[in-house]
Amino acid sequence: MTGFCPELSDDVVEVRDWVHAFARDVIRPAGAEWDEREETPWPVIQEAAKIGLYSLDFFATQWFEESGLALPVAFEEIFWGDAGIGLSIVGTGLAAAALASNGTPEQMSQWLPLMFGSENDVKLGAFCASEPDAGSDIGAIRTRAVHDGGDWILNGVKTWATNGGIADVHVVVASVDPALGTRGQASFVVPPGTPGLSMGQKFRKHGIRASHTAEVILDEVRVPGSCLLGGKDRLDARLARVRKGERAGEQAAMRTFETTRPSVAAMAVGIARAGFEYARDYAREREQFGRKIGENQAIAFLLAEMATRVDMARLLTWRAAWMARKGRQFEQAEGSMSKLVAGETAVWVTEQAIQILGGAGYTREHPVERFHRDAKIYTIFEGTSEIQRLIIGRAVTGLPVR
Repeated sequence: MTGFCPELSDDVVEVRDWVHAFARDVIRPAGAEWDEREETPWPVIQEAAKIGLYSLDFFATQWFEESGLALPVAFEEIFWGDAGIGLSIVGTGLAAAALASNGTPEQMSQWLPLMFGSENDVKLGAFCASEPDAGSDIGAIRTRAVHDGGDWILNGVKTWATNGGIADVHVVVASVDPALGTRGQASFVVPPGTPGLSMGQKFRKHGIRASHTAEVILDEVRVPGSCLLGGKDRLDARLARVRKGERAGEQAAMRTFETTRPSVAAMAVGIARAGFEYARDYAREREQFGRKIGENQAIAFLLAEMATRVDMARLLTWRAAWMARKGRQFEQAEGSMSKLVAGETAVWVTEQAIQILGGAGYTREHPVERFHRDAKIYTIFEGTSEIQRLIIGRAVTGLPVR
């Protein structure tokens, strides 16, 4: 693949510095408190909304930035600040991406503003794909959407939903023809206040604890036909092609995940960088046996490896984001490569940060233990590391790896 040059434009550098300042001054100082509280950090989200960071305009502007690097760069800075708060700020973006990937222009103009609200009236969006028996295996989705006159009726249980149950707008992946597996699925918008949608269990998590994660219960949820993303004519045409054995394009959930993988990878890069920088600064100051611990070759070499891996993950992430923006096909699953490497780098780097700090790193007096807890989810959600390797393996061999 040729043509990729990872040079940031002046506009992207300006966005990076602006977001970094907010992460440094507002997000990072609040990280430990909201991690302990395990609650949605509404005051921080409202501060982000006041400066335009949490807004439809910000996400749309950065999404369509020419190089494709603006959003990953911004996400890295936000998650450098704190991953739990970061996911509370950007979690709506996943629902927005699902809508943008599958919806019509009319649907986007109707629902996207309701996902973000305004600086004085903050709203949230939630993307609901995973189920108790359908995590990595999205073909096992049991949530059913049945056409009834001009409406659709949804029944099922979703789990692991960011902002699930507290969001104003939910985007739900459901099966319209179970016999077709993933190819018989579609996405639906569930408007605010729709009867039958409720929050089930709220999960207490190992990391990213400031981000709300919960079950979403769908009990006879009736939505108008206009809430089927892409519209019924497009769905019927796609299902007809599938039944004839023809190619019908990507499934609704997979299209969303492939679109967002570089952004998710950028989150992990931010966590990894935070862990590296904290350990580096500690090694410069901490003295043992009469010298800075960073003067010890074992520590210096470890920091060198950490820095190298962070840069490697960032470059893979930027490449995937650039390719997506330029319309280049992920012929070797470059999106999955970025997510795989960035997620595993975040876990490894933050673990080494704890090791460099020793016993101090294992306590909550220092943030590296929180960084490590936050990092782990990036090898699990939006496609586990094993699923990413499966996707990459199929791409590079051209064989149906199972």
